[in-house]
Amino acid sequence: MTAAVDIQFYYNFRSPYCYLVSKSVWDIFDDYRANLVWRPLGGWSGRSDPDRAKVKIPLVRQDVKRWCRKLGIPFVPPPITTESTLAGAGSLLAEREGLLRPYIVEVMRAEWAEGRDIGQVDVLRDVAATVGLDSDALIAATEDPENLATLDRYAAEAQEKGVFGVPSFVIGDEVFWGNDRLDFIRDHLRELGLRNV
Repeated sequence: MTAAVDIQFYYNFRSPYCYLVSKSVWDIFDDYRANLVWRPLGGWSGRSDPDRAKVKIPLVRQDVKRWCRKLGIPFVPPPITTESTLAGAGSLLAEREGLLRPYIVEVMRAEWAEGRDIGQVDVLRDVAATVGLDSDALIAATEDPENLATLDRYAAEAQEKGVFGVPSFVIGDEVFWGNDRLDFIRDHLRELGLRNV
């Protein structure tokens, strides 16, 4: 049997394309011998710079609205000023507690299905309650200098690997960018003989 491969998963909670992928990525880790190597990013890391984002937002929202309609999921964009760093830092605690998947799904639901600002502590407290994390521990994790430094380290690592957008997946030397590349990841894993029988 071929050994499992690591898939580095670069993610920024502010990206609507990460919202889309949060609804459809999990079978890769269930159906294939693949280890999720979580790489959350904060702030503008992995996203278009602020000036370019201003130009892109109307088009991106049209595009994501179409995707959401196709997937049958709600789309209620959060405030433009929403900041993702706290959610990214908090995800490191969720990962340590074995609650990463529900945390990702719930943060994205609050942000992109309900239009809530995930940069607000009360929103993250609600997420913690929903997924079974201690809310005080989550808030402490969002402010932990070590967690914030980890986000910066992952951003630098992403640049070194040629990752320029999110969501991105790195398997060995292969980089798969975008929510619409999941089938290519599945094909690649099949070619490597990693599908669970």
